[in-house]
Amino acid sequence: MTSAAETVRGPARTASRARRLRKNPYGRFLVRIPFWILIAAIFIYALFPFYWVVRSSFTPEVNLFQTPVKYIPTHPTLENYRGALSASFFQDALLNSAIVAGSVTILSLVIGSFAAYALGRFKFHGRSFVMYLMLSMTIFPQIAILGALYTTISKFHLYDTLGALIFTYLIFTLPFTVWVLTSFMRALPGDLEEAAYVDGATPLQVFYKVLLPLIAPGLVTTGLLAFISAWNEYLYALSFIQSPNKYTVPLAITSFVSPTGSGFAVPWGQIMAATVIVTLPLLIMVLVLQKRIIAGLTAGAVKG
Repeated sequence: MTSAAETVRGPARTASRARRLRKNPYGRFLVRIPFWILIAAIFIYALFPFYWVVRSSFTPEVNLFQTPVKYIPTHPTLENYRGALSASFFQDALLNSAIVAGSVTILSLVIGSFAAYALGRFKFHGRSFVMYLMLSMTIFPQIAILGALYTTISKFHLYDTLGALIFTYLIFTLPFTVWVLTSFMRALPGDLEEAAYVDGATPLQVFYKVLLPLIAPGLVTTGLLAFISAWNEYLYALSFIQSPNKYTVPLAITSFVSPTGSGFAVPWGQIMAATVIVTLPLLIMVLVLQKRIIAGLTAGAVKG
């Protein structure tokens, strides 16, 4: 009996001690210390590579590999940014990436919104098959269809053109856009559509005057993801682009070289500066559109 009672009292004492610790302000702080240590470790682990890129972009080239390592540059400089922005191929790459990523985003949203309207608001045989077929297209890795795409692009005489990149990027961005926007279309109440039809609206007017404004968060989210995907893509750009004046930014970043007495060296400072320049537009877009992005990510999960 005594041992059984002590066994019951043990967990009870532990629970009451934990309750007293939580009620005490200092106790709550002590309980949360391991949690905040874990959060700080994850935060440092995730952001340290980005900090190192920014640090290296402001560090003179001769001091990049000095020991002991200095985590804060003692003599920060903008020379790396001047060298990156003065390179003509990098300027062309910024324009080329803007054209390609912008075209891919616009085409994905236009085609995807029409397809989502048909798949989400109309019932017809084979609708589920079409949805799962588009979803299966995103499963294949890029390298798996590289050979077939090369043959197709060569046959249509698109090799070494920006059109080749727009065509190939749409293969991956368009199915994702259609799938996400279809879930938004399905989540909209049918009463809105019926009320518009009663007022004499045509299906096209219902689409762009009633439904399209309501799925704006989904358009922003999918459009931004499509833009980021096209802006950062490297494999297809490396495979289908040959002329330096048609490079996109991932190709341009790998093309920086600086002459030395014995040949060429890799200017890591300019590469880091170019990386920061390329990342800034994406960061600004995310910060400006963050409210709509969050609304799009949460609203799309309400009903699928």
